[in-house]
Amino acid sequence: QVQLVESGGGLVQPGGSLRLSCAASDTIVRINRMGWYRQAPGKQRELVATCTSGGSTNYADSVKGRFTISRDNAKNTVYLQMNSLKAEDTAVYYCNALYLGYVYWGQGTPVTVSL
Repeated sequence: QVQLVESGGGLVQPGGSLRLSCAASDTIVRINRMGWYRQAPGKQRELVATCTSGGSTNYADSVKGRFTISRDNAKNTVYLQMNSLKAEDTAVYYCNALYLGYVYWGQGTPVTVSL
């Protein structure tokens, strides 16, 4: 079983930046794919970005060019650097891991983009 703990969320003004972190309880080298999803109030959870163990990345069209996912295998941590934030990026952001056919979720960290 893999435990995921997110951090780094908060309140930021439009145009600002935040970096989310997801610390895994197991070495992420063995985790096939890690990613970030988000869920805005009244909406379904949606993909933000993923990163495979081989280094391939995938982004939602709405965040391409603004968000960057990265992983530090030595720290068992995945990051989401979010730049040029918009009000529509407001959501709870969840870390996700696909490992040996199972999907694991963190508890989520809220991000609010507002003046």
